[in-house]
Amino acid sequence: MGSPARSAAAGKRSRLSYNQRKEVLESNMIVRTEIVSFDELKLGCGETLKSVDCAYETYGALDEEKANAVLVLHAFSGDAHAAGISDEDGKPGWWDSMIGPGKAFDTNKYFVICTNCLGGCRGTTGPASIRPDTGRPYGSSFPYVTVSDIVRLQKKLVEHLGIERLLSVAGGSMGAMQALQWVVDYPDAVASAIPIAGTHRHSAQQIAFNEVGRQAIMADPDWKNGDYYEGPSPHRGLAVARMVGHITYMSDDSMREKFGRRRRDPEPDASGLFEVESYLRYRGVQFVTRFDANSYLRITRAMDTYDAAEGFDSLGQAFERTEARFLVISFSSDWLYPSYQSQEVVRALRSRNRDVAYVELPSNYGHDAFLIESGEQTELLKSFLENTYKRLPLPATHDGA
Repeated sequence: MGSPARSAAAGKRSRLSYNQRKEVLESNMIVRTEIVSFDELKLGCGETLKSVDCAYETYGALDEEKANAVLVLHAFSGDAHAAGISDEDGKPGWWDSMIGPGKAFDTNKYFVICTNCLGGCRGTTGPASIRPDTGRPYGSSFPYVTVSDIVRLQKKLVEHLGIERLLSVAGGSMGAMQALQWVVDYPDAVASAIPIAGTHRHSAQQIAFNEVGRQAIMADPDWKNGDYYEGPSPHRGLAVARMVGHITYMSDDSMREKFGRRRRDPEPDASGLFEVESYLRYRGVQFVTRFDANSYLRITRAMDTYDAAEGFDSLGQAFERTEARFLVISFSSDWLYPSYQSQEVVRALRSRNRDVAYVELPSNYGHDAFLIESGEQTELLKSFLENTYKRLPLPATHDGA
């Protein structure tokens, strides 16, 4: 199972019975993010991180064959808290509308796992974490990680939980990248994949938007080359970076409907704030209370350098070894990750005669649709997961799905 792991909390959690787990979810009780520590993690760049923490949450119960596990993968600024109510801040998970009893990822049927990604700042080791050999935050010394590195840590967690093969890996945006990398790096460990509103590699425009955010952070006087943890953080630059990013998550239609050209002051002068300006500033200020500037740089760089076909002659060849089933979903108004990028993945899969279904869902919400439009997604995912589970080579004593 790789490096030894230490997690008393995880051991305690695993003793909950199926009915206890179900009761927790149905009563909407508080959930806690767990931490498991691994002795080391070797990165693709050749460096090795020592004493690596991985933050995660689980929902539902693992069946006897350990065949019903679904790994949910978060987008850029997400974390391990995907569902339920957090005991830290009392807030629901970022995909609570999709994970739970009777929902798309039905926790009466599936054991759902969500982790905070490597390089993040919500429990998993990242630039703000304490470096074991110095006793101080990594800061600028934290290596630039890749999507493959992020997935490698997730694989360690899955093995730690005693799971050899996942029923599915699913996620939107950056989560879609991770889902694709799972089937490329660990083709025998995944029965299906659900990449939503994603891509197999960034376009020049997508890289450009991320670079504007990075430059905003590095232009902040408090940046200090990434070693700012003993003083003020580059909050102004990080807030601007978030404002730029948030614009790309919405569509023109959704912004017109939500804000139009309305101003906050009913009798505005030339300096009066438009509603959209106020909203973006609020989003920026809110973001800096929960995110780290160094993590912003590391994770956006991981996204920009990601290419599922790296090391292969083509994207189709990258999928050569997998026998997984695929459900690929895009949204009509998503201009950050437009549908043509999902269609490129679908064509590559079909070139290798893989089992793939593709749906473009109509929506006016832009890229954020994968977090908002739960109705049609739920029906698609329910059917796909049920069919995938039924096709598993289960023991003869199993009574079916």
